Amino acid sequence: MGTEGYLAWRPAFSSHLHPGRAVATFGFLEEMLKRAVLALTGTVSAPEDEGEAAAAVQDWGDLLQRSIVNPLNPLIDTFGKAARLHPESRHQNLAEFVADLRAAAKVRNLICHGSWGAPDENGASVPFYVTGKPGQQQVCDTPVTVAWLDQLQAHTAELACEVINAVTHIGYRFPGGSGAGRPAL
Repeated sequence: MGTEGYLAWRPAFSSHLHPGRAVATFGFLEEMLKRAVLALTGTVSAPEDEGEAAAAVQDWGDLLQRSIVNPLNPLIDTFGKAARLHPESRHQNLAEFVADLRAAAKVRNLICHGSWGAPDENGASVPFYVTGKPGQQQVCDTPVTVAWLDQLQAHTAELACEVINAVTHIGYRFPGGSGAGRPAL
């Protein structure tokens, strides 16, 4: 199909009619979670026994490999465990924060996997999105506006900052950053 055919067919796919960067902000959150996992798991002491230390390094490498490719929910699990088990962790209300990350992940699935129609005259669109097990499905019926997406983007950016704080508040420089603190690695 040439360009002309594509352009003629394109209006059936209306995702190009929606402004905003909410999805990209979730990508940023995922990157910050991955960097936090690196910092939190890479700043714990290795076992003194040489054999145990070698096994710990191997396990750490495996964990980092999985973290690089894991989708958001398993990445949240890994981050939560790393923050909870870090001997210097000072995160207040970690369980509540992880719950906030999980709630955001559900919304991320909606905006990433929903099928979006053209916005109505009020700028709202109800995405076609069904989730849940058979017999327990939930259908999205909430109109989504640009203002809602902007608020979602801001909230997701705040979550990413809180992930960064989980590392910097224990005195480490966030990986890739140039701020104060001990180098994480």
